[in-house]
Amino acid sequence: MTQPPPLPVTPTTPATPATPVAPVVPAVPVATGTGLVTGTGPAIATGTGTALSVAHGPAAEPTRVVARFEDHVRRDPQAPAVIDGTRIWTYQDLDAAAVRVAAALGDRVRPGDLVGVCLDRSTALVVTAVALARIGAVYLPLGPRPGERRTRAVTEDLDVACLIGDLGVLPEEHRAGEHVPLPLPTGGVNAPAAAVAAFTGSGSGSGTRRAPEGALYAVLTSGSTGRPKAVAVAEASLSVALDWYRAATGLAPGDRQSLLIGVAFDPHLLELWAGLTSGAALVPAPDDTRWDSHVLTDWWRDTALTHVVAATPTVEPLLDRPWPQDLKLRHLVVGGDRMRRRPGTDVTATVHNAYGPAEATVVTTTHTMRATDPGAGDPAPPPIGTALPGVTLVVTDGDGTPVARGQDGELRVGGHCLALGYLDPELTARRFTPPPRELLAPALDRLYRTGDRVRMNSDGSLDFLGRLDDQVKISGVRIEPAEVEAAFEQDPRVRSAVVTVLRDSSGPGRLVAHVRPAEGAEPAAGDLLDAVRAWLPEQAVPTAVRIVDGFPLDANGKVDRAALAAQAQAAAQATAPVSEDPRTGAADDLTGATATERLVLTTVRDLIGRPGTGLGDRFTDIGGTSLVAARLLATVEHETGVRLRAPELLRSTDLRAFAALLDQRRTPRPEGA
Repeated sequence: MTQPPPLPVTPTTPATPATPVAPVVPAVPVATGTGLVTGTGPAIATGTGTALSVAHGPAAEPTRVVARFEDHVRRDPQAPAVIDGTRIWTYQDLDAAAVRVAAALGDRVRPGDLVGVCLDRSTALVVTAVALARIGAVYLPLGPRPGERRTRAVTEDLDVACLIGDLGVLPEEHRAGEHVPLPLPTGGVNAPAAAVAAFTGSGSGSGTRRAPEGALYAVLTSGSTGRPKAVAVAEASLSVALDWYRAATGLAPGDRQSLLIGVAFDPHLLELWAGLTSGAALVPAPDDTRWDSHVLTDWWRDTALTHVVAATPTVEPLLDRPWPQDLKLRHLVVGGDRMRRRPGTDVTATVHNAYGPAEATVVTTTHTMRATDPGAGDPAPPPIGTALPGVTLVVTDGDGTPVARGQDGELRVGGHCLALGYLDPELTARRFTPPPRELLAPALDRLYRTGDRVRMNSDGSLDFLGRLDDQVKISGVRIEPAEVEAAFEQDPRVRSAVVTVLRDSSGPGRLVAHVRPAEGAEPAAGDLLDAVRAWLPEQAVPTAVRIVDGFPLDANGKVDRAALAAQAQAAAQATAPVSEDPRTGAADDLTGATATERLVLTTVRDLIGRPGTGLGDRFTDIGGTSLVAARLLATVEHETGVRLRAPELLRSTDLRAFAALLDQRRTPRPEGA
């Protein structure tokens, strides 16, 4: 039953600000030895008959995003737009709430202004996104707890008009500035207790970089300078991705779309606007769904979700156990990291393995898998798929020349999917380059260099082979080690830092920081980790810190990262810790430990790669993340048959208390007790 909104409904729908629509990219002519060949797929070849690694998706015509939402407001105003806990917001409710927020912002926020949004997955977030789009402002999602120093770095670089969120998560200059209360929903999942638009004394950010004209949103990506870089995307580019999503998944009125992805992660724009432009209902996810795969599937079942977008590391643990057979889930889109196996024959949903950098508007290729496929359950990684509509894929050598199909090279992407660029023009010029001379296409004026190493197959599909540079993926989030290093080097106790990746046999990576202290300083590893958490997103905080006297050098005089990584690997495999967090004591707590304590401690040590972890350590203090928690709980259930929930792990004072809780659950009560 629909409950009325807290304020009177005034379904006024102002005109949508005009947004430039990008030109249609036609089939691209390709220069060959015998003339020009046009078309899509594998037909492109040189005069010698060798097919080039160039492929085009089907033709696409950019549409509108906000206007599609408004169509559903007019067409079926009483249809559910957001199902938030026990509260249902109709399209009319949502529209009216967005109008009120836009009115509260008044002329303080103008078209083209960047607005940092510090909210979690909630109705409040959805209302804010719609309100800013109505105004024509540029939505910059920072997440509910972005870190004060990180947020300050963003506002120092970018001309951010204001920040929206709870005052407690905002930088000091915004807490001390002018506040405009916003009539955002304060009930439901992850809702803020109160939200304001916070302006600095000057009424705008101290940075000078503004979003380019026509931007709908901007997102932060990892930056090698140690400061995050922002990339801006136009409404037309997002519209093409949304059109694909609706066509591929059949999302329509009556369906329920997850709002699950972390807000600072750009795929959340896809799920949010896919629901609103389809007439479907968005369902915000409670926070504990990201910590426990059982909680996640229970949430899917309890909310009758039909469509879900999720990070690959969140979904892969589900493929290692029998698939729940009582779900209404029809389509599951996964991405953000390499998928290491195909879904089995028992998976009732169609699974789309998606790939795409933020600079190419969330998703550029997909590979669709069904339970009836001949390869279902194959342990080999699936391809990242073929080009979406309006997308051109080119695999090149180091000089930018297309290679033959079957050869490795760097993926470059062009077409409607491309972002407008970074808010740094010089960086835009370096990464968004003219197409190679082999592509004679006036409409294809630029390609984005992804830095990803791929191979194009004969059918135009791509296999992902890794990164060409130092970037890594941790829990589905792209991370630049240099950014993590710079965060450590902000600390006066640190002279220099180098970050490497420690990988185990299952494939996921963990960051290890190798820190050389400043003269006379003796920092504790745990204290250094506490300091960098204010600068970095959760996935970028290393799981371990090694205090070192110096760094090994290679023949060119550069830091030998491979040697450092080998040292970290050896330390992780050793029975005694090597300069791991001194606060934990690092003693071997296995002596005299109970069987359950041994199980918990050895599992945690293996998962986070810190052999010095003790039973007196708290899970989150030693680098425990949502992915590690899910694996720990799965191992515990497999070994003991006891199913514990993530909140029980997080509430435990230390690992010994968690083991005691496990013993309590597995010990039957005496008769009559």
